[in-house]
Amino acid sequence: MSAGKIGRRTFLQASASGMAALSMAHRTTGAVEVTATSKPALLGGEPMRKEPFPSWPQIDERYEKMWQEVLEKRGWCRLNGDYVERFEAEYAKTIGSRFCLAVANGTSALIASLNALGVGPGDEVLVPPYTFVATINAVLLQYALPVFVDTDRETFQMDASEVEALITERTTAMIPVHLGGNVVDMDTLSAVSKKRNVPIIEDACQAHFAEWRGKRVASLGDTGCFSFQVTKNLCSGEGGAMLTDREDLIERAGSFHTNGRPWRETSGFSYVRNGSNLRMTEFQGALLFEQLPRVEAQSQIREQNAAHLTKRLEAVPGIYPEKTYEGTTRNAYHLYMFRYDAEAFGGLSRDRFREALSAEGIPSSPGYTPLNGQPFLKEALYSRGFLNVYGKAAIDGYFERMACPKNDRLCTEAVWFTQNMLLGPQQDMDDIADAIERIYANAKALMA
Repeated sequence: MSAGKIGRRTFLQASASGMAALSMAHRTTGAVEVTATSKPALLGGEPMRKEPFPSWPQIDERYEKMWQEVLEKRGWCRLNGDYVERFEAEYAKTIGSRFCLAVANGTSALIASLNALGVGPGDEVLVPPYTFVATINAVLLQYALPVFVDTDRETFQMDASEVEALITERTTAMIPVHLGGNVVDMDTLSAVSKKRNVPIIEDACQAHFAEWRGKRVASLGDTGCFSFQVTKNLCSGEGGAMLTDREDLIERAGSFHTNGRPWRETSGFSYVRNGSNLRMTEFQGALLFEQLPRVEAQSQIREQNAAHLTKRLEAVPGIYPEKTYEGTTRNAYHLYMFRYDAEAFGGLSRDRFREALSAEGIPSSPGYTPLNGQPFLKEALYSRGFLNVYGKAAIDGYFERMACPKNDRLCTEAVWFTQNMLLGPQQDMDDIADAIERIYANAKALMA
């Protein structure tokens, strides 16, 4: 790994002359000399780093002990154990909500929320086009229409300023996604929600411990949803949670998630509504309960490293780290996201840029594709069930109004780093920045 960084002034001076080599004294890292003009690894040079980034998920001997305890007690289901309830109580307290319902996964949390709010056939739900597909699938499973709100490219979040204009008499909920751990403009959304009486389901599946004006996300809307899938900042392989301050919603969601039994009843065969089985197991509950204390310390490490990386990358022409809104008091950094401008790199494509990054030992992702243009959406909406509810003319008109041009552009620019890459020493951030600077300085050669 490299053991220093290119000076900001030197880098900017070099950038001013286009693709000119950065003039600076070389540095030494172990046996590898690294200079601004050193050959990129993709062209045969030494990689910027050879050590892997921190692995994920991280394990501890305490987790094994708790799993053994659950195993031996034989109370593997939440109906005859207590770890899920213990986690629910602690997580509600941690987030700042009255109630927490632990469920099988983040998708289940969204489905439970939609059912608790009574969203169904004929309804519309406002969603972002830049999110994991589960946000959309949960709406489709209710035979409701997902109405896409275009993206703010600078923050990667749903553009809250466009929400009110998309509300119709059919709009029954909105699902803002705190994408990558960043936070949507909740002031604007809360004002629209109150004015138009449209409930908010916060999709905080990637935003554990993120905050808006000092309050943790998932405590700001009518419900808030988390995922504990294996990549998440708090994880149990699979798992999720729905949080709310509303007693009526926890009663409805709690009943729905256990096949329509009255909420809090653990036996008997009486039912108060339709439902599904979305229950979390005691194994997941125990693992999450034991992991919860580590999340704060790791969150601080990610924030510190992200701040350092942003400071470095802001000096690179054509690299635009995600911005946050004024009300965002904490970004959870499940992802570190930035926009890549190929023109600033002399026309070097994003694919080639990422290939060069990978050769330097820096893995990355191109992020999401536009969900409003995915083939699965037409297949779903032109299915017999949706056509029976809405009719062909309405579905034809739906696709005519679902354009999201800002999001289309973002999907050609985005580059992501995953949260585990932010858990090492600050030097790891310098390795990332040094690699990007090396690619910038050698962009013309990389295009050959």
